[in-house]
Amino acid sequence: MTLEVYRHLFTALAEEMGAALRRASFSPNIKERRDYSCALFDARGVAVALGDHMPVHLGAMPMSVEAALAEVGTLEPGDVVILNDPFRGGTHLPDITLISGVFAGNPDPGRPTGWAGDGALLGYVASRAHHSDVGGMSPGSMPLAREIYQEGLRIPPVLLFRRGVRNEELWATVLANVRTPVERAGDLDAQLAALHTGSVRLREMVERRGAPAVQDAMQGLIAYADRLVEAGIAAIPDGRYEAEDLMDDDGFGSRDIPIRLAMEVAGNRMTLDFRGTAPQTSGGINAVAAITSSACRYVVRCMVEALLGTPLPAGGGSMTAVELRLPPRSLVHASPPASVAAGNVETSQRITDVLLQAFGKALPALAPALSQGTMNNTTVGGTDPRTGGTFAYYETVGGGMGAGPQGPGLSGVHTHMSNSLNTPVEALEHAYPFRVTHYSLRRGSGGGGLHSGGDGLRRDIQILTGSRVTLLAERRTRGPRGAAGGEDGAPGQNVLIRGGAEESLPAKTSFDALAGDIVSIRSPGGGGWGRSDQAGGGRPIPSPALRQEE
Repeated sequence: MTLEVYRHLFTALAEEMGAALRRASFSPNIKERRDYSCALFDARGVAVALGDHMPVHLGAMPMSVEAALAEVGTLEPGDVVILNDPFRGGTHLPDITLISGVFAGNPDPGRPTGWAGDGALLGYVASRAHHSDVGGMSPGSMPLAREIYQEGLRIPPVLLFRRGVRNEELWATVLANVRTPVERAGDLDAQLAALHTGSVRLREMVERRGAPAVQDAMQGLIAYADRLVEAGIAAIPDGRYEAEDLMDDDGFGSRDIPIRLAMEVAGNRMTLDFRGTAPQTSGGINAVAAITSSACRYVVRCMVEALLGTPLPAGGGSMTAVELRLPPRSLVHASPPASVAAGNVETSQRITDVLLQAFGKALPALAPALSQGTMNNTTVGGTDPRTGGTFAYYETVGGGMGAGPQGPGLSGVHTHMSNSLNTPVEALEHAYPFRVTHYSLRRGSGGGGLHSGGDGLRRDIQILTGSRVTLLAERRTRGPRGAAGGEDGAPGQNVLIRGGAEESLPAKTSFDALAGDIVSIRSPGGGGWGRSDQAGGGRPIPSPALRQEE
């Protein structure tokens, strides 16, 4: 009971950090879409609580904390580390992470930041947000690039604040290399506010309950999560389960790029072996190890929670029961100078799909069909004729969720590694020189079956000024697979409407749009679950764990 109370306290801390970040942020991508994540870590850098934010962020944030401690060293009160380097704890360049230590004692009232204090290290708080522009060759910093140097400003783990004093040279350097410096400064300040909120709440917890009790609860939750993961893996039949799926293309001519997985289960241990996956490519679909680790942590956590019927605390714990084998310089373990912008958003989804297919062979009555498998990344930038200032717009578009044994998939939602919202039409048209001309579900795009997959979306945006547009999408060649005999979902489509005529666009493309052009994103539907001739066949099939109990 005590651990459960602490689990809620720690989770509420991470959620309140996210609320502070959202309220204080400047950009629609963070304020409206909630493309951010916040987390609490113990004094060793192990996750204690993750907010219900972005899975692709949260699973990778432990590596950010690890990299910060390894490169910067011991953090002092008032220190804040900033980083976005995908090869040193980050994921892709638009995701900027801030990390600070939380120390026992009251903040020093003489410091304007309110972080400096004395006493023992209690843990770390971290906030990560997707910034709508961090420089690079295209507005929005999600370009079709061959090297990471083309993607934007690359920040290794360095101190943005030292004992509460901001590094003004570093701050000026960051803002000088982005297209929207006022918005970036506002969003970074919002991330700092999130760190402050988390620090205050953790110190309040310690003042009320004592540091030993709080730290014991942190370790207890991590250990409990580790035991639950082991129990969940032990409920999976021992064996080797192989799966493979394909990326559509890399944007530079390579097509049908495979991701291969062999999942081996032996007792309460699991090995996820990605050997046989394609080498890293010219285009930006390369995923760094942090992304692959994040996707694996997410799927294992989902399946274990479904098997045991209970949530995993501490973000799944240390996951020491799961071993990853990632071939170097591959699509799932890229090395410099690989471009990686789409690895975070697109390849992470395909890694999730491959894992779910492997689990579908091990637990056919439990694993769902595949969801849309893409984030349909849309970036537009140029000069806003209303203000004369530069704008940079970034958004991902929802689609169909895969159906499962318990029911149909949801329509028009973000799934798996993406957990964001859409930018409301009113906010979109207020912030950018756009007009939304069509927004609807793609009826019938979800795969049929005993339970139908969710439908994708159609979202048409008319651009009212000459702009640079970049699209990074997947599932344009083949739709998401159904499961247990269900039908595949319909693939998506990118369309340019110019002068009333429609032109099909590649899955990954960059072009100059004219004033009046309409960019139409038509996202995939989710896969269906079960054969349609099974309809009326009774209650849903129980999971293996439930069947054993019965």
